[in-house]
Amino acid sequence: MASPAKRLKATPLRIGTHNGHFHVCLILGRQTDSGADEALAVYMLRLLPEYQGSTLIRSRDPAVLEECDIIVDVHAQYDGIKHFDHHQRTFSETFSPDFQTKLSSAGLIYKHFAPQIISHRLSIPIDDPSVTLLYNKVYKDFIEAIDANDNGISAYPSDVKPAFNDKSISLPSLVGLLNPEWNSTVKTQELEDEKFLEASKLMGTVFDQKLDYYGKSWLPARDHVVEAMKGRFEFDEKGRILVFSQSVPWKDHLFTLEAEVGVEGEDKRPLYVLYGEGAEKSSWRIQCVPVSKDSFESRKPLPEAWRGTRDDALSEVSGIPGGVFVHASGFIGGNKTFEGALEMAKTSLEL
Repeated sequence: MASPAKRLKATPLRIGTHNGHFHVCLILGRQTDSGADEALAVYMLRLLPEYQGSTLIRSRDPAVLEECDIIVDVHAQYDGIKHFDHHQRTFSETFSPDFQTKLSSAGLIYKHFAPQIISHRLSIPIDDPSVTLLYNKVYKDFIEAIDANDNGISAYPSDVKPAFNDKSISLPSLVGLLNPEWNSTVKTQELEDEKFLEASKLMGTVFDQKLDYYGKSWLPARDHVVEAMKGRFEFDEKGRILVFSQSVPWKDHLFTLEAEVGVEGEDKRPLYVLYGEGAEKSSWRIQCVPVSKDSFESRKPLPEAWRGTRDDALSEVSGIPGGVFVHASGFIGGNKTFEGALEMAKTSLEL
């Protein structure tokens, strides 16, 4: 007779997805990368305690799939419980009313299970407000692009010719390379499944890194930006200079906080950020606030006469001792001391 422990041991849950290539599909007559979405969907499910050690079933046989506990990216059904496919004609689900991008299987799994994944991986109570903040942030900055790619949605109008081809370095293209070669002399379901698991691990590694970064680095930085915003009038009467004791990821939080607190007037927006470099803060940086989070254009670049100069030449042209450098584009510079960097900021405000 089996022991009580063995009798109570649950059968591993089964995840179902389609077999075949996880590379290219045709959407509205356009060839688009695919496969990255179900590879990531499977990985995310396996981050949940109940799906750790789960069995993966890759098939297109409806009877085989229905024996699984959850089915992703196949079977033309979506119910938010067992079926998570997005290929049916009537499908129009988005992450929230704030987004127009239709979800892929990755987006569907993320939408339904990410709060639990975030809570479990980062050891944060699921009802903590930071879970919602991270849930929205990771979707906007990572998952949405996977959804758009799989659904054949371009990031920019089709009549805009790109300056170079970046498709070959995208995550979906790297997933595609993991498919067995078309002319391989060995083609088996077992080999195909092994390659799919490699693709799932690749997508999952990036997802883990993204989530860890946002949870352990990006989110804690918000408090530093809040404090810098509160103390900005100490350095300039209009609050145009922010000071951090060390380099933190501040850009995203700054633009969010500006919208939240309602910074009044363009003449009172932060223009320069100062922060110490290295553990000993042996030098200080002055960085210009960009016109938007992802822009290379600064709200107010450092003075033209300073750009491209270094050391004594910079100190001489600026009239400020301790000069280290100013980038040729004027978006960043450095000084040996905090006082010197602060003087660079104040002088730049008046030029």
